[in-house]
Amino acid sequence: MPKVSVIVPIYNVEKYLSKSLETLVNQTLQEIEIILVNDGSQDESGKIAKQYQEKYPEKIKYFEKQNGGLSDSRNYGMKYATGEYIAFLDSDDYVELNIYEDMYKIAQKEQSDMVQCNFYWEYPKKRKEGKLETYNNSKEMIEKGRVEAWNKLIKREIIKENKIEFPKGYRYEDVEFTYKLAPYIKKVSFLQKPYIHYIQRQNSISNLQNEKTKEIFGIFDNIFEFYKEKGLYQEYKTELEYIYAKTLFCSSFVRMVKIPDKQIRKELINQTFENVNTKFPQWKKNEILNKNKTLKNLYIKSFNKITYKIYSKILRIKEQL
Repeated sequence: MPKVSVIVPIYNVEKYLSKSLETLVNQTLQEIEIILVNDGSQDESGKIAKQYQEKYPEKIKYFEKQNGGLSDSRNYGMKYATGEYIAFLDSDDYVELNIYEDMYKIAQKEQSDMVQCNFYWEYPKKRKEGKLETYNNSKEMIEKGRVEAWNKLIKREIIKENKIEFPKGYRYEDVEFTYKLAPYIKKVSFLQKPYIHYIQRQNSISNLQNEKTKEIFGIFDNIFEFYKEKGLYQEYKTELEYIYAKTLFCSSFVRMVKIPDKQIRKELINQTFENVNTKFPQWKKNEILNKNKTLKNLYIKSFNKITYKIYSKILRIKEQL
């Protein structure tokens, strides 16, 4: 059995794919399987992937499917994964050659359910390190953890036993996957070193803001329903309430302000404020929000019918500068 299965969805990334795959086939960890899922690419990506599979048949599994999006490709790849741990990598990103050996070693040493590492934001003319905030348990994972799927090594049996999948047809798939996974992660290890190069492309989905930005509402509806179905909602309600307000008033709010269409932008900003107040009428009394006197929490608590409109105007002006 491989120690690590790396799942790589592929869609129209011919300019980036070879560099990404070179860093995978040359990993210092030998017991690795690389699962390439061609999600209906219309460029030369499939040809490149096949060439690598033919050159490294002992390491690479190659699959083709009709276009279904990132989540569908990751779910498809997980069905064929046989490794002790699973990792995900986007096909336009690349990694350090010792990432999976280092992550696997600490996982074994500390008997971890999951290992996380730092990464680089790679912009055309600059690089910035994305650093982790450490935590100790499932509740703190919801409160403090980063949601990116691609900087994690996760024990496969946990994903399989609890039937954790990415939501098909939605943006923000990592949000749903990570928060559904959180209750089952009992031991987390951290590598405070950047191993992943996260390429920033202006035309990537994550950088395009439009009406689909509202899909974050559906993502959280799915998360809340999952916790209720599993009988976990009351146990984690404080954390879910906090992260809902934090996500919608921080990162999601900033994305919505960037929507070019004025009417859509206004509707979604209003809906953001209404959703938080409807789902959690007492959110300003949240224990986490009031316990940790950070600048971000003070900003979140300041949201009301007047200030959220002021913040949206300020952010919009900054966006136009």
